[in-house]
Amino acid sequence: MAMTTTLHRLTDFTYQPKYKPGQLTCGQGQTAVITGWTVKKSVVNHLQPGEFAVVGQLYSPTRGINFLLRNLLVNPHVRFLVVLNATREDRNAGAQQCLMDFLRHGFERGNSDTGQTCWVIRSGVKGYIDIEVDALALEQLRQSLEWQEVSSVTAAVEAVKRYASQVPLPPWGEPLEFPLQTYTPAVMPGELYGHRIEGKTVAETWVKIIHRIKTTGTLRPTGYDGQWQELIDLMAVVTDEPEDFYIPEPNYLPCDRGFINDYLPQMLEDAPVIEGVKYTYGQRLRSWFGRDQIEQVIEKLIGEIDAASAVMSLWDVRDHEMGGSPCLNHVWLRVTEGKLTLTALFRSNDMFSAWPANAFGLRALQSHIRDQIQQRSPYRLTLGPLITISQSAHIYDDCWENAEKLITNQYDRLLKHRDYGDPVGNFLVEIGEGQVLRVSRTTPGSGEVIQEYQDKDPLRLIRQICQDAPAIQPDHIGYLGIELQKAKAGLAAGQPYSQDQ
Repeated sequence: MAMTTTLHRLTDFTYQPKYKPGQLTCGQGQTAVITGWTVKKSVVNHLQPGEFAVVGQLYSPTRGINFLLRNLLVNPHVRFLVVLNATREDRNAGAQQCLMDFLRHGFERGNSDTGQTCWVIRSGVKGYIDIEVDALALEQLRQSLEWQEVSSVTAAVEAVKRYASQVPLPPWGEPLEFPLQTYTPAVMPGELYGHRIEGKTVAETWVKIIHRIKTTGTLRPTGYDGQWQELIDLMAVVTDEPEDFYIPEPNYLPCDRGFINDYLPQMLEDAPVIEGVKYTYGQRLRSWFGRDQIEQVIEKLIGEIDAASAVMSLWDVRDHEMGGSPCLNHVWLRVTEGKLTLTALFRSNDMFSAWPANAFGLRALQSHIRDQIQQRSPYRLTLGPLITISQSAHIYDDCWENAEKLITNQYDRLLKHRDYGDPVGNFLVEIGEGQVLRVSRTTPGSGEVIQEYQDKDPLRLIRQICQDAPAIQPDHIGYLGIELQKAKAGLAAGQPYSQDQ
């Protein structure tokens, strides 16, 4: 009777996650399954709740492993780990590799990207654990877990069932919970909807995007047990990204050239449908709807170079039921004045971790389409701007500190090297006849005068200019206000006025 009671106690486990519970499927077994980028449902569908402890996805080594390990420490009845390392996305992200390196090689004291003291996993892939988590507890966890790497859903299911068929093991210790520091950003008032940000390169534009979101973005729950800071309908215009891509030195982007090169096929190439593996953008563009949409827009533009209907769609009406709908929904190509422009619409966009790679992938797609048009037709095109419209442009809470560090290190430096040209034109301030202030507006290229304003009141002039040129850059109108006030002061004092003096 005593043996029966003990066996019942050991098998009556319930996984109780302390962190990110909404992202996990919990059971009553002793095996945790880490699926990476493979949809966790594809594993859960083949298992009974009593066969597994928890199934969850791990996308990022720097953002996910810390919470994964904290949850395992709270649930010491978990004795087995199945790591599904199956997809190209897993290899690119490196989270599965980093987790296995933790299990193999352990960790050491170091610093995170934000300079915070933490435990650093001994791995070629960056991975961090909060310093508040006791080192002895982490070592005990490492020594208490039996783990296995698998490369398919079938192998993962077989491993879980094999562990479930064994005699249950007692928990390796008592549940352990450690303090978790939280960070709440300061939010300045600002417009929520409709933003335009421009830069010459992806790197420059990205810094400006992060600054805008972190300054005025609204704090909202994500639906994934966390928060993000969000702006709605943010248009980013990249004007001069080189075809071989500009990577700053030292590199402050969340991706390097090796990662980008591995990512590009996901945008350009087709991929087979595999159980549990999410679509790729290339798959949606090349074959998802039974048409190669990239080829379609190439042929469309060759046949009608001025066409406004070179459209590719990645949204499937079945996505509402299937789940896992693509963030990138719509791509539009347009040729104007010999330049091929690409505009991409994202329903949801992780601007800190994902947008740079998205932008590089879209630029590669833009280059591919331009090259194919030139190879197959007499048209000679240059690359125009790359434009992304992010309907939900957000930064997740576990990246807020990294975003603040990026702004501190890069934003002011970037502005010191900015181009002060304004597409709306130039403005010349002078004193006209009759002791009035006169402002001449000229074209940005030829310098042709296209408008003139005269008034004795600087404020009325500024209001009229803003009314006629609503897209004028903020620092430009600020400069005009200063110059007009200086001219007004010169008039009042009977002194000459010279612009910029």
